[in-house]
Amino acid sequence: AALTVRFLTRRFIGEYGDMEFIYSHNLSVDGREILFHIWDVPNSQQTEESSSEEKRIQWADSFVLVYSICDRASFNILPLKIQFIKAAKEGQSQEKVPIVIVGNKRDLHHQRVVSSEEGRLLALSLDCGFYEVSAAE
Repeated sequence: AALTVRFLTRRFIGEYGDMEFIYSHNLSVDGREILFHIWDVPNSQQTEESSSEEKRIQWADSFVLVYSICDRASFNILPLKIQFIKAAKEGQSQEKVPIVIVGNKRDLHHQRVVSSEEGRLLALSLDCGFYEVSAAE
């Protein structure tokens, strides 16, 4: 949620509840207006029944999966999430689904438990993009 709000408002808010939100946002990219619809799902809700997750996957055109570099468990669930997304989306068509893995909390390097290299290697092995960021910065 912090990363989504930072993208939408350019402000950092550190604490969020466990709420699911859909945001809409216009952005000019290369002179073209792009309308983003962002379905922000907290990690605690990503373990729900697969029918809810399937609905989200069918709704979306691309995916940004965010983990905390300070939380190994948030990183470890990514391969299964990505396999689930690919099976649901790519099974319907031959097009590659755009997926980006984002390691957040780069500013908390002193609490890091997942290395940048691990993130890059995971993204490479699953044919995804990769970035490390800090919503706070």
